[in-house]
Amino acid sequence: MAGGRVIVIGASTGGVEALHILLAAFPRDCPPTIIVQHMRPAFVDSFVDGLNRSCPAEVVLAKDRDLVRPGRVQVAPAGDLHLMLSPHPPVTLRLKEGPLMHGHRPAVDPLFLSAAALTPPPVAALLTGMGRDGAEGLLRIRTAGGYTIAQDEASAVVYGMPRAARDLGAADQILPLGAIAAALLKAAAQPPQRQHRQGP
Repeated sequence: MAGGRVIVIGASTGGVEALHILLAAFPRDCPPTIIVQHMRPAFVDSFVDGLNRSCPAEVVLAKDRDLVRPGRVQVAPAGDLHLMLSPHPPVTLRLKEGPLMHGHRPAVDPLFLSAAALTPPPVAALLTGMGRDGAEGLLRIRTAGGYTIAQDEASAVVYGMPRAARDLGAADQILPLGAIAAALLKAAAQPPQRQHRQGP
């Protein structure tokens, strides 16, 4: 894909501040970036507006059938739909009905599980949050040949989701928040180093 591999990011408790810090380090022409942040619907618009002020790239609320493209960060709308990726070129966003996953909708796992089917495989980060949403999807991305990061315990507000990913062997690297943006951008600019890795 032109502009590098797709970046997918999942976060929950503590993720709002973490994403402000992470995306502030993204360039205006960043790789296509898709985010699921657990959040009440009333706060999503102000969250996206705040990210737009801190991130050099364009940050928008994801819409069904939107194309993913470089220089754009697309954030899942809160409410009743899961955000997924359609892997067939051109890669598009899909908002789909489905049951709650890990108590959330949208949840991180549907995004990550759908992203694992992309060619080339994506680059993914699972940030601070309660529970285990995103851990299985992160493992699927790693197994498919993607590059995966979990936030470390010291920099996470709640070390639930990243811990679950660590325990599954889903992360290629466990990094402090301040190092994640550079690692994501570096990996997204490079071809995958392996394909269909079997387990941790």
